[in-house]
Order: sequence, then structure tokens, then C-alpha cells
Amino acid sequence: MHDIHHIPLSDIDADALPRDRISLAPSALSELQASIASLGLTHPIEVWAKHDPLPDAPRHGLISGLRRLTAMRALGHTTIPAFIRAPSDIAEAMTRMVAENEIRAAISPWEKGRLVTEAVAEGLFPTFDAATDSLYRTLDRHRRARIRAMADVVAEIGDHLLTSPETLSQNQITRIAFALRADLGPLITTALRTSKQKSPDAQWKTLLPILLEAEETARTPRAPLYREGRPRRMAQVRSKLHIRRERTPDGWSLRFTGPEATGPLMEDIMDRVEGDFGQTR
Repeated sequence: MHDIHHIPLSDIDADALPRDRISLAPSALSELQASIASLGLTHPIEVWAKHDPLPDAPRHGLISGLRRLTAMRALGHTTIPAFIRAPSDIAEAMTRMVAENEIRAAISPWEKGRLVTEAVAEGLFPTFDAATDSLYRTLDRHRRARIRAMADVVAEIGDHLLTSPETLSQNQITRIAFALRADLGPLITTALRTSKQKSPDAQWKTLLPILLEAEETARTPRAPLYREGRPRRMAQVRSKLHIRRERTPDGWSLRFTGPEATGPLMEDIMDRVEGDFGQTR
């Protein structure tokens, strides 16, 4: 049985590891605070003793229990019950954190992929494959493969283009990953960057035509419809005018975005189309 230590909150570094949680839900945190205020903290957090802490810096790094630590701080406690673990290195500490959260906390698919990319960026693992296999070693091969695909999506799109990436479902991220494998990454990032609609639902609707094209192309045998280097899916004809080709249920559309995408310009384009393909009747 491991001893429980009561460690000062000021002596715990919550950011010692890349976390697998982007944000804490206020409602869930409030419920946890109410439970702790009524019943006390029933499950100690996990920390490890740093080997070489900086002067006046916390001597312990948090492994698991971010919500519990945050709630205890909000309630004004000065110490917290904790198990002191002895991981062999930071990578092992991260693996313990992941294992704990797989049991206790609902970590979104995006957050899992993000943790893999951060672990590699921090130099803790050489590749996404190595990070996934180590951090999620308790999962079966198919679930690890899904997380590995999520890491590709996070690496390609990043956190800054999507308003609330942690709200994306497993199926949504899988569809985006499929489109990335079809070399539609630049089209996806351009669509998100140039769209003025920034709500999660609107951003998903922006992506749907691109995802549908990738999926339709995979279902349909390739035919020599285009010359080499085509089809073109987007063009920037001026610095403030972007054109993007999109698949629709019954055909294709050209989407014009940017400050120069004005009504008069659309009239000019319609005139040019009529001139090239024949007058309307």
C-alpha cells in the first residue's frame, strides 16, 4: 500500500507535463468542488518528486488529478493528499497520466491526438508512432491507430484554425484524417482560414464538401479525366481573392472569398462564363 502524503498546493507544478486536457468544463469542476466541500477529497492525486527543481520552484510535478488539484485550490485548501510516484522519466510519467485519465476522465479525441503531437514536440518521443504506442500502450492496436490518425489531424490543422476542436467526435476526426491522406490538407486549412463563419457547426459545414469529395473519389475508380497536375481545387488569383472548388450533392460550385469577392465581380464572372459557354436562353 502506498503512503499518502499531504503536499502543499504551492509545491505542485500542474504544468510539469504536457496535459491531455485542453480545458476544464466549468459545470463538472463546480460539481467536483461541491463534492469535495461536502465529503472531502476521496481520491488522492499523483505526483512525482522532481530531480532538479529550480530555486523557489515547485518540487513536485503533477501526474494525474488536474481537476482535483484545481478544485482544491479554488476551495482555498493549502495542502492536498497525494501519492508520490517514481517514474523512470517524463515519458513514463505521461504514460501514467494517460492511463489514469482513460479510467477516470472523458478526454476528447482531439485532446488525445494533441497530447501525442506535444509529446513529440517536447522531444519525449522521436515519432508519433512511438508516442502513441507508449502513451496508449494499454489500448488495442485499432484504438491506437485511431489516436495516431488524430495526431496527424492535429499536426496538420493545429489548434488555432478550429474554434473548439475538442468538440469534434471520433467519426469527424476520422473523416478529416481520410481527407488529409488524399492530399487535401492545404484545401482544408485554406477553407477554415478564409471562412468568416467561426462557430463549430459552421466550420464543420465548411469542411463537409471537401470531405465528401475525398470519400467520393475513393469510392469511384480513377479515370483519366484530368491532365497531369489537376484537378485544381483552389486558386488565389489576387492577394485578396480566393477561389475554391467544392463538391455538392448535384454537381460542383466555385466559392469566392476575400475582400475583393464583391457583387460586381460576380457579374463580371457570370458574363465571362456566358461568353465562353454560350448565352442563357
